[in-house]
Amino acid sequence: MIGRLLSLGLVAWILGFAWFGAFLPQPLDGRATDAIVVLTGGAGRIDRGLALLKDGAAKRMLISGVDRSVRPVELAVRYKAPTQLFDCCVTLGREAIDTRSNALETARWLDRRDFHTVRLITTDWHMRRAALELRQALPPDVTLVYDAVPARPSLTMLFKEYNKYLLRRIVALIGI
Repeated sequence: MIGRLLSLGLVAWILGFAWFGAFLPQPLDGRATDAIVVLTGGAGRIDRGLALLKDGAAKRMLISGVDRSVRPVELAVRYKAPTQLFDCCVTLGREAIDTRSNALETARWLDRRDFHTVRLITTDWHMRRAALELRQALPPDVTLVYDAVPARPSLTMLFKEYNKYLLRRIVALIGI
């Protein structure tokens, strides 16, 4: 009986992993939201957020997880963006050190600004877990849309991220 349950669990894990890796979230169109939230840590994320902000897809943008030593002008130069864009419309979030604290930092930032729609930008392989963390931190009346930056994750990266995602789902179900 225990052997069958373990076999069933293994098959479920394998099928879940196949789904996780084969159907990664995709980029979103340019639809407007109140805010954009970019989680640091992957190539193309900040570029995507700044391009959307310049195109008027949102009023404000939070870059969550920025090192305390980084100044807005340095990011403006690095990403070839006008410093005025950073002055008016970009907040550098410096509290987050991981995905969970990204979610908490984002929820506080959104609450202070009374935004009701937010576009989450992170890498495709990271989107599911980031969105799960953010949904847990946000009130139910905030609409969250996913805008994944395509990447080419290794099998090892997918394996690690899938297991982190499963663990967070289980912890969420338990209520911890």
